[in-house]
Amino acid sequence: MTRVGLTYSRLFALMRNSGLFRKWILGIVKLVLLFSALGLTYGLFAFVGLQVALKTREVAVPTLTDLTTQQAQDVLSQVDLRLRIEPLRRVHQTIQAGQIVEQDPDPGITTRRGRNVKIWLSSGQTPGSVPTLIGASERAARTRLDQNSFGLQGLSEIRSSRYPIDAIVAQDPPPAGNGQAVWLLVNRGERGRTYVMPDLIGVDAVTAAEILRSSGFRVTVVGSHPYPGLSSGIVLRQSPETGFQIAPGEPISLEVSQ
Repeated sequence: MTRVGLTYSRLFALMRNSGLFRKWILGIVKLVLLFSALGLTYGLFAFVGLQVALKTREVAVPTLTDLTTQQAQDVLSQVDLRLRIEPLRRVHQTIQAGQIVEQDPDPGITTRRGRNVKIWLSSGQTPGSVPTLIGASERAARTRLDQNSFGLQGLSEIRSSRYPIDAIVAQDPPPAGNGQAVWLLVNRGERGRTYVMPDLIGVDAVTAAEILRSSGFRVTVVGSHPYPGLSSGIVLRQSPETGFQIAPGEPISLEVSQ
C-alpha cells in the first residue's frame, strides 16, 4: 500500500511539473461547461417550443357584426371557433333583423381554438307583433318573449285544476297586438306542498342537482359558457329564478361555467 501511494504521489507530482495536471483540470472544466451549455440549450428550446405550441392554439376572434348566422359560421370555421346563438334578440335602428348585433368575446380578443363565440341577433327597429303565449309553459313563454325582443311586464298566478300546471292562461297585449312588454297569467295548479327556489348562482352544479333531485325535482344543465376565474361546473344562471314557488316534479334548468 505504501509503494502504491508513493507511486501515485510521484505521478501527480510529475503531472503538475509537466503541465499535464493543468490540462487535465481544464479538460474537466470544459466538459462541465459543455454539458451545462447543452442542458441550458435544451431547456431554452423546450420553453420556446411550449410557447409556440400554446400560441398555435390561440386565435383572434373575428368581427361578426352585421353578418348573418351562416356568414358568421363560415368565418368562425376558418379559425376553428364555434358559433353559439343567444335566444334574446335586440332592437337595433340600423342593423337588419336576423343579422348579428353583438358578440362575446369582442373582436380582436385572443382565445383558444374550439371555444364558443356567442352572438345576439337584431330584431330590427321594432320588436314586432306580440307572439301567442296562451297554453305554453312559463319557461317556453319567457323564451319566446326573449326571442322576439319583448320584455316581461309582470307575472300573476292562479291556482286551478281547469288548466295544466305551469301553463299561461292569459296575456296582455293579446296575440298579434302591439307593445314592447307583456303581462302574463300562469296557472300554478291546486295548492300543495311547495318550496321556494333557492339561489344556486356560484354553487357547484353537480352538488346542487343531487340535492334537488333527491327532493323530487327534475334538474337539467341546458348550457355551458366560458367564464374567466371560475372552474367548470359552477352555476351561472338558473330557471326558475330565486324566490319562485316550485313544487316537486317541476323542471329546473341550470347554465354552468365551461
